[in-house]
Amino acid sequence: MSEKNLGIIGGGQLGSLLSVAAKKLNIKTTIFCDDPEAPAQNFCDDFIFGKYDDKQKIQEFAQKVNLITYEFENIPYETLNQMNKLKPVLPKPSVNRLIQHRIAEKDFVNKLNIRTTRYVSIDKKSDIETLEDLLPGILKTTTMGYDGKGQYPIKNIEDINSLDVDFSKGYILEKLVKLQKEISVIVTRFGINNYEIYEPIENTHENQILKYSVIPAKINQKILNQSKDWATQIAEELKYIGTLCVEFFIDRNDNLYVNEIAPRVHNSGHLTINAYNVSQFENHVRAVCSLKKIPLKKLHNAKMVNLIGDQIKPYRQNIKLNNNEFFFDYLKKEIKEKRKMGHITTLI
Repeated sequence: MSEKNLGIIGGGQLGSLLSVAAKKLNIKTTIFCDDPEAPAQNFCDDFIFGKYDDKQKIQEFAQKVNLITYEFENIPYETLNQMNKLKPVLPKPSVNRLIQHRIAEKDFVNKLNIRTTRYVSIDKKSDIETLEDLLPGILKTTTMGYDGKGQYPIKNIEDINSLDVDFSKGYILEKLVKLQKEISVIVTRFGINNYEIYEPIENTHENQILKYSVIPAKINQKILNQSKDWATQIAEELKYIGTLCVEFFIDRNDNLYVNEIAPRVHNSGHLTINAYNVSQFENHVRAVCSLKKIPLKKLHNAKMVNLIGDQIKPYRQNIKLNNNEFFFDYLKKEIKEKRKMGHITTLI
């Protein structure tokens, strides 16, 4: 392989946008995905369809690439570990194993003296009955689940009786924050104390799915500095290589809490494609492929809107865009109700 070939596990919109960024840097991409309809095959150089535990497909994938990265975190640790024996996997599999488990992730963050919401492990329904001080709260599966999947809001003890939850899985109960707003910080770490960090992004969710992201976030200087410090501290402690997103809550008293760590490029960072000289996707490719780090420069303030379900239709019919608007179609064939189909970034 004279040309560098980057393997990407997962063929959704993040894999697609990583492939586009890699192409700009003359790096080929091979996508390995368990969805035969994966939209990233419209953007990558090579596509392998297979189950993530298929040893033969793993071998075939590893032989085609120089190194491997991923677009989502819910990949079996055994798969990443097996791949890592064949070709380097970045971020390293141990990062993914930690972040796949919500309790392990929160324990890790708290050990760094970084604030999270209060939380407790739940094994059975009766565990919740003694935890009235953690209500209102949200019950979440300890593994898997995104965009609101596997999450159950509980306002009071009475709500427990109506819970339709399979307690054979592990759960975490998190106390709800009196929420003022949500922000995310995206950082790309290239090596020891060597990173580029994007300014905090303010996010608005609808039905637990990200709807809008905007920079600059309307936050004070203390929150701005603290969120960036905490994100870089987390990346450093994980010895992370690549782009990482830390999602935060801000409560009504201007206290900052880490909500979740996403060990990958992130939906809220889509606006970096048009708002910065180097996008989160290009920076991820640069970091994992050991390419030169370019100092970040913000070119514009921006707002990104996710197009969910049918909202993509007018844009696919060539709706007229203004000069400061950029439309991205993920080329997903099937339009589903809560599916992210594309996004619009507006420079402001």
